[in-house]
Amino acid sequence: MNVRLTWVQPEDLVGHELRQAAEDGRDATTIAARWQAAGGPPPPSTAGASPIPRPDLRPLAESLLTELAALPPGKSADQPPISPDETHTSTPPHPLASGATPPATTSRTAPTHEAPRPAEPRPAPTPAREAPRPQGYGGGAPGLVRVSGRGGVGENHALRDRLHAAWLGRAAGCLLGKPVEKLPLPAIRELARAAGNWPLTTWFTERGVPPHLLAAHPWNRRSATTSLDENIDGMPEDDDLNYPLLNLLLLQRHGRDFTTADVARLWLDELPAGRTFTAERIAYRNLLDGIEPPLTASHRNPFREWIGAQIRADVHGWTHPGDPAAAAEQAYRDAALTHTANGLYGAQFVAATIAGAATGTADVHQALAAGLSVVPPRSRLAVAVRLGIETARTTPDFDAVVDRLHTTLGGYHWVHAVPNAALLAAALTHGDGDFSRTICAAVSGGWDTDSNGATAGSVAGLLAGHPDRLPERWTSPLKNRLTTSIPSFDGIGFDTLAELTYLEAVRP
Repeated sequence: MNVRLTWVQPEDLVGHELRQAAEDGRDATTIAARWQAAGGPPPPSTAGASPIPRPDLRPLAESLLTELAALPPGKSADQPPISPDETHTSTPPHPLASGATPPATTSRTAPTHEAPRPAEPRPAPTPAREAPRPQGYGGGAPGLVRVSGRGGVGENHALRDRLHAAWLGRAAGCLLGKPVEKLPLPAIRELARAAGNWPLTTWFTERGVPPHLLAAHPWNRRSATTSLDENIDGMPEDDDLNYPLLNLLLLQRHGRDFTTADVARLWLDELPAGRTFTAERIAYRNLLDGIEPPLTASHRNPFREWIGAQIRADVHGWTHPGDPAAAAEQAYRDAALTHTANGLYGAQFVAATIAGAATGTADVHQALAAGLSVVPPRSRLAVAVRLGIETARTTPDFDAVVDRLHTTLGGYHWVHAVPNAALLAAALTHGDGDFSRTICAAVSGGWDTDSNGATAGSVAGLLAGHPDRLPERWTSPLKNRLTTSIPSFDGIGFDTLAELTYLEAVRP
């Protein structure tokens, strides 16, 4: 009997690791030839396992994965600079500093090693066995006024309202993208056009869609019964909402001083293994095999630069309003359990962008500049994000923006952090703070539709500033109810989650 366990079986990982080797500049041509000669399949295009089980290839796959891990690293701009000389850039005033209002394409692109000195003491370094933290991360960036009630300043009702809108926005954007997750871009466009919903302005529906299109482009099978317009009844479970809940628990139990090992223990205690995917499932397996962070992120983990850490970053930004460097440092400690290089940078970029948007004074372009300020500027992710911003800024037709991104970045897997970060940045730029335009743009661009919709909704919710400013067509179907497999949170309301997040944001 063969158990088809997705995302972890060696014969399903080799193809993905060969592609990762090509992306980061390692020469794996000889290994690839041996795999192909043995009949090894290419990486699955969408699912977590190859269409036809090949347990006979497992011994060879085990051997090749070991050889791939031993390949010398390629020369890549994705790794952080190794000397102060290499990190030097001309740095304009921070995009959120008082009086600084850069244009949409301006960003402070100093890499992580150039982050400003902390404005307040930071926790002592973690023990040596923990994932290393980038040097230079700290508290407030120059010129920033921290937005919080920490240290007894008093309640900040505006921040609580922004967090409420962010939770609702994350849920609505995620739910909008759920039924078309894994569908190729042409299929998304066909289904929406057939329903009279293109450009996308509201929920997907089967109403009016011809049967032959539904047969040719079936909705995501796990989500169709809960995420089409005709059957939405509260927010269904999704990993894009499970992880913010886990990170809320993380802060409640360990505070801002949490370590990567604390993240690992929390997952083992609270996160069902079957609710993990891609890099997260690999890291979970590694933990059970006795492998400790940061090796959990790299050991036989070809998904280490995919989007998983990026979808976990919101809470780190929500709880550091006006402090993108600290938000990114906190996201790093979380992401290091599962991701490396661009996988880490995606989490840092999102956390810092959200921290910028959470101030209540920044626009979306300033928030994106804050996100770019914590990412190594020559990394593939930073280059892709700048492409997304510039293309959206200069091209009014968002379909044309998406087409260019797919042409340029379509060689990546649809769950990879690089193309999805570019699309997210493009959608935020195009939406220009408008909630509906933003989440619809993010989802209509394809790739990881529910994850991009969720993060775009989080940022756009913060910029809206209050739940009452979000259109009712997006918030009413949520019914202030979230379904989840994370213990103690099932059925919780978004108003309650906002209050709990606010308490962590202002905790001294």
